[in-house]
Amino acid sequence: MQGLIGQSCQKGADLAPGVIREMLGVDIELMNADTETNVDTARTRAERLIQEGAHVLVGPFDSGAAGAIAQVCEQRGVPFVINIAAAPQITEQGYKFTFRNFPTSPELVRNGLGLIRDLFQATRTAPRSAVFMHVNDTFGQANAKAIGAIFPTLSYLPFKIVDTIAYDPAAKDLTVEVSKAKATNADFLLLVCRLNDAIILRREMVKQRWNPMGIIAPGNPGMYEDQLYKSLGKLSEYCISNVPWYDPKTELAKRVEKAFDKQNPKDKMMFHVLNVGYTFEALMIAADAFKRARSSDARTLTEAIRQTDIRNRMMLGGAIKFNAKGQVEGNASACIQNLNLTPTLVLPATAATAKPVFPVPDYRKA
Repeated sequence: MQGLIGQSCQKGADLAPGVIREMLGVDIELMNADTETNVDTARTRAERLIQEGAHVLVGPFDSGAAGAIAQVCEQRGVPFVINIAAAPQITEQGYKFTFRNFPTSPELVRNGLGLIRDLFQATRTAPRSAVFMHVNDTFGQANAKAIGAIFPTLSYLPFKIVDTIAYDPAAKDLTVEVSKAKATNADFLLLVCRLNDAIILRREMVKQRWNPMGIIAPGNPGMYEDQLYKSLGKLSEYCISNVPWYDPKTELAKRVEKAFDKQNPKDKMMFHVLNVGYTFEALMIAADAFKRARSSDARTLTEAIRQTDIRNRMMLGGAIKFNAKGQVEGNASACIQNLNLTPTLVLPATAATAKPVFPVPDYRKA
């Protein structure tokens, strides 16, 4: 179900050993396993990797799978560095071997809602209502909970949420859900989605001739991956994702992008930035800890990871430092809009390469 995103993360893992060897002089051997977006499979694959000698587990993108892997690593005493999985409860269990260099759902939502305010200010618009649709998996529910808790406290947002509609990310038909959302007459769609369902939902919106002011994701993937552009063409235009992103001006980002281009000559990193960037940084964290610990002993390596302080990074935000819960704080988000079939940074203005478009043109005129 999330195979394409997993493959995108794999691209970041595949380029990491060469770049890290040049940077840190540390050799990494990758041992790959597919969770198949299944919690039980994630658990058994994690057990197998540990049995086969893995010193650190990195992954797995999906929050449900990450929670299962974290349990295994705690039981087996093996360090686990999460690349992308935002459900906050993963680092709220008191785990000693689990670390995450990615924002939690509340952080994603707070950053994303703040960027919605910035978007409205930049475009001099003031939508009064939104309908909130979200996938009902672990990640989607965590985001919905975060929005429910945070949104009422943000007096600077000019709109109200008129309805909340949950749906199965594996759904093949979203006719009923889109019809219900359209009936609210909301000014715009606030959407927490995955890749496949985003494609199905957008097509259904066109089928039902629903043209809200825009579609805004407050902190989730799904609308900036290459497959979305390939599947939807011009129907992908103008979708907005407020997500963690990279700073293309940093030396490390340039180095990683060069390695990506070399390994993927027919692809472009801009379509994989979040997945590649955070996967690379997760492996960099493990390698940096090994270099300082000079040992692959699990407890020694875990303590070294706990003491991480990496300031030379490619993703937006402060230094990579773990708090007592194993969580990095201070990751930043950017407003990414699909323009000319390309994920384009439009906010913050200091880093933008184009101006945001909102409200969006009718798809039949785009």
